[in-house]
Amino acid sequence: MSKLRFDVVQDAFKKKAAAVETPAGKISDYFGELVFNRDKMRKYLDSKTFNALVNCIDNGAHLDAATADGVAAGMKTWALEHGVTHITHWFQPLTDGTAEKHDSFMEYDGKGGMIETFDGKALVQQEPDASSFPSGGIRATFEARGYTAWDPTSPVFIQDDTLCIPTVFISYTGEALDYKTPLKKALKAVNDAALPICRMFDPKVNKVMSYLGWEQEYFLVDEDLYAARPDLMLTGRTLMGHASSKNQQLDDHYFGAIPSRVAAFMRDIEIAGYKLGIPLKTRHNEVAPNQFELAPIYGETNLSNDQNQQMMNVMNSIARKHGFVVLFHEKPFDGINGSGKHNNWSLGTDTGTLLLAPGKDAMGNLQFVTFFVNVLAAVQKHNDLLKASIATATNAHRLGANEAPPAIVSAFLGRTMTAVLKKLLEVPSDTPIEIAGKKGKSLGLVEIPEIFVDNTDRNRTSPFAFTGNRFEFRAVGSSANCAGAMTTLNAAVAEQLIAFKKDVDKAMKAGKPMNIAIMDTLKPIIKSIIDVVCFDGNGYTDEWKAEAKKRGLDVETNVPKMFKAFTNWACIQRRSLRPATRSSGRHIPRRYRLRVA
Repeated sequence: MSKLRFDVVQDAFKKKAAAVETPAGKISDYFGELVFNRDKMRKYLDSKTFNALVNCIDNGAHLDAATADGVAAGMKTWALEHGVTHITHWFQPLTDGTAEKHDSFMEYDGKGGMIETFDGKALVQQEPDASSFPSGGIRATFEARGYTAWDPTSPVFIQDDTLCIPTVFISYTGEALDYKTPLKKALKAVNDAALPICRMFDPKVNKVMSYLGWEQEYFLVDEDLYAARPDLMLTGRTLMGHASSKNQQLDDHYFGAIPSRVAAFMRDIEIAGYKLGIPLKTRHNEVAPNQFELAPIYGETNLSNDQNQQMMNVMNSIARKHGFVVLFHEKPFDGINGSGKHNNWSLGTDTGTLLLAPGKDAMGNLQFVTFFVNVLAAVQKHNDLLKASIATATNAHRLGANEAPPAIVSAFLGRTMTAVLKKLLEVPSDTPIEIAGKKGKSLGLVEIPEIFVDNTDRNRTSPFAFTGNRFEFRAVGSSANCAGAMTTLNAAVAEQLIAFKKDVDKAMKAGKPMNIAIMDTLKPIIKSIIDVVCFDGNGYTDEWKAEAKKRGLDVETNVPKMFKAFTNWACIQRRSLRPATRSSGRHIPRRYRLRVA
């Protein structure tokens, strides 16, 4: 690019940056203004409709047609105040993107004119085409009918002039054609499995939630330079050229000062995110040149996953306004770091207990160890499925170097938790569990306050690392829908918790006290996992690859072969699961019929 052309472009970008409108007041003043959240519900719904909708969201209660009509009326009033003209059922087909079909509010009024209408029927169900979306071969091209159905647990939001309604997406015969449907089933399964165990420790627990905090890495490329690269435009990555003389050798980009153009872009996407009720918390430069990251405060998994999909759409749109193109490809440039989407995952109760954080006393620690060990057992038992859930051709380019974990699913525990598990194998089952917390550390400088050091380091080469109060599933790719990994993980943990509870009940029926029954059930599990799935070393070495194979972990690196874990009959029998059967009979099977009458 000539110097004259460069100056013109830079001047245009400065004008754009200067024209960015920051809403008046604090972030909290406009946070969620484009979301039909509970504040909007209270304002636009009558008390009966509001209570019914909240009961549906919080407790899974049935919504009747009259309530749906009331909700739709309130949404319409709110939407029209914001200049909305269309509605869409916003869903997540198996494309790692989102899909929309917009319908206007306009209908004939029966008197020769037009009127804006929106009722419960339009809110609850729509019918997009289902023939051309990926379906794994269960749908032929001529089998075109599909249904979207409202998910009340994820709030409706406004995007431009459109009211967006988060929905599930199923085929005419009931098969799930999206990411949300299986995710919601997995979240219900883990709640149903974990709840009886939690009630052994606290009878007041009524619900167990899965939490997700995603970290979205991405590259920004100048739009003009992007347009000059057919390989980037067609594949999302470079297929030709050579490395620049200065890449990330000095790591001077990492956590460096954010360039002004990028800062303006980040400010705009954060404002858009806040208006959509997305609690964005962190922004920074990543390791590679022109690589960056944003991350929110963690939230309930279904909602958090929807918010990640919203943000990816927002980033693509706003980047163009700043003269950028966003690259979510896992490995767009050779020789430097690729991009992942670390999924920080945990479980918690409606009473405020985080189940993967050490407790405040011996009983709290026993509950923590119970869930900690069973999660590891699920990861060991289903490490092939977990790897299949993150396997893509693009992610395969990234895994195994530059902070990306290898394609072997193991778990990093750290010295403290490794020592705790080994000690539990040696002591009597009624021994109170003690877990060391953070320790103060002085730097020997009077003006520097004492810092508190965690009880474990982090391991950037581990696909599934314990980080103090959660597990970080680091192998998920940056372009992926988090729901694939989260469905698999939550379902695997649910299955393991069910088996564990049966064994504990059997031990208690034989006369053992609860704490001893739990520990006697945990010890064989600890013994089976401690030297198999647990690995705290360098995951990049050839020695680890050989060792992992000896341990019986899945070491397959061929992506199509990884996918076979989903359909391998021997694996299905080993997991004691039943294969999915093609539904038949009525037009929508009973288990898939909409809950609204």
